[in-house]
Amino acid sequence: MKMTVNRSATLALGLVSIFAVTGCGSGNRAETTEDVPSIVVQNPQIEENAMNNDLLKEWKGPYGGIPAFDEMQLEDLYPAIEKGMEMHLQEIESIANNPAAPTFENTIVAMEKSGEPLNRAFTYYGIWSSNVSSPEFRKIQEELSPKISEYSSKISQNEKLFQRIKTVYENSLENPLDAEQQRTIQLIYEEFAMEGADLNEKDKKRYAQINKELAQLYTQFSNNVLADEENYAVFLKEDQLSGLPESFVKAAAKAAADRGKPGEYAISNTRSSMDPFLTFSDERELRKEVWENYYSRGDNNDEFDNKEIIEDILKLRDERVELLGYDNFAQWRLQNRMAKTPQRAMELMEAVWPAALKRVEEEVADMQAVANAEGKDITIAPWDYRYYAEKVRKEKYDLDSDQVKQYLQLDKLTNALFYTAGELFNYSFEAVPEGSVPVFHEDVNVWEVTNKNTGEHVGLWYLDPYARKGKRSGAWATMYRSHSNIDEEKTVLASNNSNFVKPAPGEPALISWDDATTFFHEFGHALHFFSSEVKYPTLNSGVRDYTEFQSQLLERWLSTDEVINQFLVHHETGEPIPKELVAKIKKASTFNQGFATTEFLASALMDMKLHTTDPNDIDMDTFEEETLTELNMPAQIVMRHRTPHFGHVFSGEGYATGYYGYLWADVLTSDASEAFAEAPGGFYDEEMAERLVKYLFAPRNAMDPAEAYRLFRGRDANIDALMRDRGFPVPSEENNQN
Repeated sequence: MKMTVNRSATLALGLVSIFAVTGCGSGNRAETTEDVPSIVVQNPQIEENAMNNDLLKEWKGPYGGIPAFDEMQLEDLYPAIEKGMEMHLQEIESIANNPAAPTFENTIVAMEKSGEPLNRAFTYYGIWSSNVSSPEFRKIQEELSPKISEYSSKISQNEKLFQRIKTVYENSLENPLDAEQQRTIQLIYEEFAMEGADLNEKDKKRYAQINKELAQLYTQFSNNVLADEENYAVFLKEDQLSGLPESFVKAAAKAAADRGKPGEYAISNTRSSMDPFLTFSDERELRKEVWENYYSRGDNNDEFDNKEIIEDILKLRDERVELLGYDNFAQWRLQNRMAKTPQRAMELMEAVWPAALKRVEEEVADMQAVANAEGKDITIAPWDYRYYAEKVRKEKYDLDSDQVKQYLQLDKLTNALFYTAGELFNYSFEAVPEGSVPVFHEDVNVWEVTNKNTGEHVGLWYLDPYARKGKRSGAWATMYRSHSNIDEEKTVLASNNSNFVKPAPGEPALISWDDATTFFHEFGHALHFFSSEVKYPTLNSGVRDYTEFQSQLLERWLSTDEVINQFLVHHETGEPIPKELVAKIKKASTFNQGFATTEFLASALMDMKLHTTDPNDIDMDTFEEETLTELNMPAQIVMRHRTPHFGHVFSGEGYATGYYGYLWADVLTSDASEAFAEAPGGFYDEEMAERLVKYLFAPRNAMDPAEAYRLFRGRDANIDALMRDRGFPVPSEENNQN
């Protein structure tokens, strides 16, 4: 559930970390305006060079110009990125060497407008990295990643450029600019300072070398995980399908046929395939095999093993921040996040952890009782948790998740997204005429987004829903072009990407309640993109422990009566979901929260401990196990992302020491949800919707997130709402009772 976005002036590891994960970032570029300020010395070959490579060319066509995804050729990628970086560095040099005194206009605005051809090339790069990867692309990626790092370092370590930025920043402290300009210069100055712009020449050289080495390691890590996802699959025979839903069996048959094994059934090594198999399969040994394949990605002691790579990454990150005077990577990274310090992030996680562990004990006891009653001589193991949790769900709540799935059709849920966006944001979605917008794969569909009150064009929404070979696992949102209006308004090109199991021909795509929740989550990122009202591209960047808040909040609309009553209909009969079943879903809303919270928090705590421990004391053969033992991790649960395939953290830097951010954002989400629940119109209250858009979505990063939330809620959030949401004891209420 990663949001990805970037901009041309991203510094140091920004580009590298982004493209390593989607290639937690990607070629998902926040487009800047086209015109270069007059201070930039134009190279007469720039436009000619751009026109000679399709990946650098200006986007043509309707909707403010669109990527030519149908014309992208892999042989153009390497020269396009190289030429794009060269062209951007020429612009940067012109800005840095401008003889005029530094001003916001001739320095900051000039930077914000630079790098347009490179932005376009990186959009295509991101598609190859995340959606249609291949061995040929990965070879190019490995060769390009150190060059991208060098390019980025040439910007972050450009002394003349930094001195101009510093001058503008210091002048703004004495003579403040308007609010958006002030925020923009603050973010750019802080970004340069964090990336070592003030280092001496010797340390700058080492800093750049570290970035280059890390870039290669991030790419290698990511490609190793993808290799293990592609290389492992479990093939079933007809007599091994017991317990599996019919829709899953049909999809597994198609997956096997696609892999050259017609007549068999393939369980691919992705979460979207693993999760339902572990939930429903009656074959315990097969559940164990599928579980082991999935959770051992990057940890098979072979050519794709990531443990040594992780050790190298941790040492290099630590050395790099030592050059800047920080004690550890986490201290450096969190200084501009909402948490500010590793201690505050740990305090939040440690406040929730004991309640989650206690709930796991209760959940395991319930599961063990079911297994015993069935006469099974087993002790609940990790590959049993989902299976017996489903049995407990049926027993406690009379809720069958496969029964619920019959009412969760992907096309109907897509319409539910559009309905929600229309009610809250006044957006209308209409499918574009077939063939009018190029796509990179036949599965991708595109809609035009307009303001339903004014008819004004807002942007395009691309949806790439299904898993396939070459597509990275998980779900994410990305921008091909972000909103800005320095000179002229740029409309948004946004994409949601999922890994749902593609149904057999003629069959509906049915997904789980959890997958439907994720679908709403990622759409929340897209709405955040579309609602932007900022002027400068930098302000479309995000604060990592805040940017998940908006998307987590949008998940709540899936459970509203308006969505349930209109869009949850049976795929065969067309009958709406029975009220009794809805009541069971809502009653079971806190079910299995021990598992969900513990598997997530274990990953978040591991992330923080890896980056606050001396890396010379870390042996990845033992560190994960020893740390989990110290945390009293239940034997029946594994981390949501085991360290050897923790792409959020080691395919780049976007979420490194930032995975806790999902929990931080969830505190805000729970608190904001209670505000809607208390409003006269509930979740569709017009006044609350206006505040939601005005303070939480439209500003993006144009104001401090804590202040934005206070403007929305009238106060800071606290943890009590989160604890109530998860059915855990609320500390303040317990104290009041005592």
